[in-house]
Amino acid sequence: MFSIVNFEIFILTAILLNLTPGPDTMYIISRSISQGTKAGIYSALGITSGSIVHTLLAAFGLSIILMNSIFLFNTVKIIGAVYLAYLGIKMILARKTTAPEPKHVQVMLHRKIFLQGLIVNITNPKVALFFIAFIPQFISPENSSPLPFLLLGLTFCVTGGIWGFFIAHFSSQSTNKLRGNKNVQFILNKLTGIVFIAMSIKLLKTKATQ
Repeated sequence: MFSIVNFEIFILTAILLNLTPGPDTMYIISRSISQGTKAGIYSALGITSGSIVHTLLAAFGLSIILMNSIFLFNTVKIIGAVYLAYLGIKMILARKTTAPEPKHVQVMLHRKIFLQGLIVNITNPKVALFFIAFIPQFISPENSSPLPFLLLGLTFCVTGGIWGFFIAHFSSQSTNKLRGNKNVQFILNKLTGIVFIAMSIKLLKTKATQ
C-alpha cells in the first residue's frame, strides 16, 4: 500500500529507535527534571515538530542538498551547537528565585521551551541524515511519489512523540519531591545547563558521513 514495504517491521524498528537514548531524549528528560511535566511535554512537542520539519524536507529532497554540502552541513551543525551552548550557559548563570512565577509568565516560558525544542531538533543535521538513510529502506524502489516517505516519516514522529510524552511525565513525577525544594531545583537547573553544553560538544563532533 502506497509503495510501502514491511510496514510492521518499520513500526517495530521505529519504536526501538525511539526507545534508544539520544540528544532529543536527554533534552526532554533534562527539561522535565528541572522544570516539571508541562515543560517536558512542551519540549517533546517541540522535538516532534522539528522531526516533522525534517520529514517534509527529506520527502521533497531538500535534506539531500544538506547532506551533499559539507559547508551547509557544518553551518547548520555549528548553529545548533552554539544554540545548545547558549541555553546551557543561560541556565547555569540564572539566579535563584523564591517567588512563584505568575501564570502568564509560565505560559510564555512553555512557548519558549517548545520553540527551543523545535530549534534544537531542526539544527541537528544528524536527524536529517537519519531520515534519509532509514526511511527509504521501507519504500518500493519503483515509487516516485513523496507520499510514502511522508507517511513513514509522520508515523515515526508520532511514535517518537508518544515516547517523549511518557518520559516527560515519568521523569517529572520521579523528581517531583526534589523539585519542590528550591535549593534542589536551583541545582537541577545548573545540571541541566551542563547537560545542554555536553550535547553541544557532542553535536560539534557529528560528521556528515555518519
